[in-house]
Amino acid sequence: MYLQPAFAEDRLEVRHGLMRAFPLATLILADADGVTADLIPFMLYADEGDSGLGVLRAHVARANPLWRKLETATSCLVVFQGPESYISPSWYETKRTTHKVVPTWNYAMVQARGAGRAVDDPFWLRRLLDRMTAFHESGMPQPWELDDAPVDFMAATMKAIVGIEIPIDSLVGKWKVNQNRSAADQRGVVAGLGDDPMAQLVAERLKPE
Repeated sequence: MYLQPAFAEDRLEVRHGLMRAFPLATLILADADGVTADLIPFMLYADEGDSGLGVLRAHVARANPLWRKLETATSCLVVFQGPESYISPSWYETKRTTHKVVPTWNYAMVQARGAGRAVDDPFWLRRLLDRMTAFHESGMPQPWELDDAPVDFMAATMKAIVGIEIPIDSLVGKWKVNQNRSAADQRGVVAGLGDDPMAQLVAERLKPE
């Protein structure tokens, strides 16, 4: 990934925060048969793994050939896409002074890499599903639990899925949020974005006057 130093996000807690907030990520694998890309909801285990960067776990349908590709793929690339927004040059103060401005696109994203493996273990899967469900149901008025479903139904469902585990050995964050613009231009972007989540990311990186 092309990454200018100004856009690099080196704080691990910030990168992990985006991964938790936007868990639906693109898993990209390459092997002798070509390249595949699948959208998969991942669970981050931040305190696990030898690298200090965490471990990613997920599950896919047993019918999905992706999990078998893990045996031959040299590495996994998992792309987490955070907030993104078109940026109009009309929002820049520079537009009113020199007109030397063009549109751009702001975004925040994280790329995780590591060697993945398939996990075909019902007890491992049950722990993963319990944790994922608890995480995503935590804000619900009446959180759903796996035990709410009939035992035989859940047993059949779990036979139809396979786990994926990727210990992270590289974690790169890119926050392209107008760090290369003046403070006046940054304030114009924040005002122009209004309630868009991108406005907060730009505001957090406002340059001093």
